[in-house]
Amino acid sequence: MFTLFHDGGIFAMTVITILFIALLLAAWKAPRWVREIGHLALAFAAIMTLIPLHNAGNAVMQAGDISPMLIWDGIKCLTIAPIYALIVYSVSLIIRIVQKPRL
Repeated sequence: MFTLFHDGGIFAMTVITILFIALLLAAWKAPRWVREIGHLALAFAAIMTLIPLHNAGNAVMQAGDISPMLIWDGIKCLTIAPIYALIVYSVSLIIRIVQKPRL
């Protein structure tokens, strides 16, 4: 589990985990913030995925010939944070559905 946390990027995974904890606290204290915190986690993961992808594209252009295996390993690592953020977002939607008043 720590390997995935490390491979996903310590900063991005830590911030998404903090947002997940804030989501759980908001479900208890401020239910109106649940969906917004889920959206924030998803947006943060998108940003933290696109910035390294841009940098990797520049590195590939400068290096020239790079092994496809190396590129796919980098893409595999880039998808860890967005998958984690999608899980956090899904939890926020589930909490929102459960907390919604019944008609």
